[in-house]
Amino acid sequence: MKTEIKTLWKGQMAFEATLQGHPVPMDAAVEDGGQDTGVRPKSLLLAALAGCSGMDIVSILRKMREPCTWFETRIEAESAPEHPKKYVDIKVVYQFRKSDNMNPENVKKACALSQDKYCGVAAMLKDSAKLAWDVEYL
Repeated sequence: MKTEIKTLWKGQMAFEATLQGHPVPMDAAVEDGGQDTGVRPKSLLLAALAGCSGMDIVSILRKMREPCTWFETRIEAESAPEHPKKYVDIKVVYQFRKSDNMNPENVKKACALSQDKYCGVAAMLKDSAKLAWDVEYL
């Protein structure tokens, strides 16, 4: 499958990407020469990781017939001291509700399958950053 992304320069450091017909405004912080009118491209990468792996996990859990009614992904990332625009350490925490009474082994298996086999964003990031994940129940 071929993917095509277009960006349109909006002046200063602002760009607008069009992803599958949806506008995504991007900009840099004021201290970096931008107007702070959109998301940072680097942050979009982490959002893509959360979304990609999250979709995988929910899909796998459904196939396992696990009663997942709520799911959230939290990501913390550290930049390289010598290259602050590059992530070197990324921790993904998948959060579920205890009250859903899912089998913890199935939840771990779904998360591992996403990270190790299905999520294309995780596969790309593994080459450049330490990528770790964990599960929490709230």
